[in-house]
Amino acid sequence: MATNTQIQIRINKSTKNKAKKIFESVGLDMSSAIKMFLRQAINVGTIPYEIRDENGFTLEQIKGLKKDLKDAKESHESYNNIKEMIDGIYK
Repeated sequence: MATNTQIQIRINKSTKNKAKKIFESVGLDMSSAIKMFLRQAINVGTIPYEIRDENGFTLEQIKGLKKDLKDAKESHESYNNIKEMIDGIYK
């Protein structure tokens, strides 16, 4: 027979209230929502959603953007005038 255990978390009031409002809008209380998260993490064997930064980028996208920026800096081309620049862009 399984026995229940308790988890205590500390979270700021604003975060708790915003999450609670979202969960209630879909018919869940905080405890049920957290249980769903934990069960889904077990089912998929990882965090059950894509982690994104405040701009909506995934970790993989951020890595790609950083690589693109580095590559662009390394292959920096200079131009003598606007026509050369436009021709260089549309090669």
